[in-house]
Amino acid sequence: MKYLNLGCGDRFHPDWENVDLYPTGPGVRVCDLRKKTPYPDETFDVVYHSHVLEHFPRRAAFNLLLDCYRVLKHGGVVRVVVPDLEQITRLYLEALERASKGEPGWNHNYEWMVMEMYDQCVREGSNGEFVEYCLQDPIPNPDFIRSRLGVYGDAFLEGFRRTQPAPAVVPVKSGTAWEYVLRNPGKVILNKLGKTLLGRSNWEALRVGRYRQSGQIHMWMYDRYSLAKLLEKAGFSNPQQVGSTESRIPAWSTYNLDTDPDGRTYKADSIFMEAIKT
Repeated sequence: MKYLNLGCGDRFHPDWENVDLYPTGPGVRVCDLRKKTPYPDETFDVVYHSHVLEHFPRRAAFNLLLDCYRVLKHGGVVRVVVPDLEQITRLYLEALERASKGEPGWNHNYEWMVMEMYDQCVREGSNGEFVEYCLQDPIPNPDFIRSRLGVYGDAFLEGFRRTQPAPAVVPVKSGTAWEYVLRNPGKVILNKLGKTLLGRSNWEALRVGRYRQSGQIHMWMYDRYSLAKLLEKAGFSNPQQVGSTESRIPAWSTYNLDTDPDGRTYKADSIFMEAIKT
């Protein structure tokens, strides 16, 4: 059987065909999913992608699912994993109620849930509200964050944990700026020319626009109803919500794409859904 993992990131398996815009390991093929994948019709028995669809505008997300349908064999399985909007909103409402009543700790959980809904949709640069929140020392609700993010939460928090005291401020050498100019003359000239021609406000608008089209932000969110309907619209039948360890894919759990070897879910804030190409 032939399996395809789209937008694999660092979760891939050697038995699969793994593709990503920025390859993160051996055998990962470069592929821009905004375009049609480079595979013939009816090539694969399984197509899988996790936390990919939400990074596409609605029309582009539909086109991606159409391409998944195209490369699947009849009877093949598509498995789609996205952040679960229903789960997020239900927990947001719970946090709102409990924080409003003054229950200890729920003010922090409320703040986190608001960020889950909005931060990655509205941010205008890589350092969104999540970064500022996780730079707190100590982080006020690490267990709640881990419950939301699953195994991914451990790595997420570790990346922000400040285990060393802040470094002393070192005076900038006078030659540093010129050294940067000499190493990056083209970039410096382009930035200066762009700011001169466009003005600072227009140049900043261009920077924000380029970031928001880079694929890093969330362009849409899905729940079990809207995701099922989108799969049906793309031609798939019998969409079903499953667990992270459940699948119509043979020996699914052995691939450790949605779970770790110990069975823990990699991204617990997800909805897992499968459908069939009939």
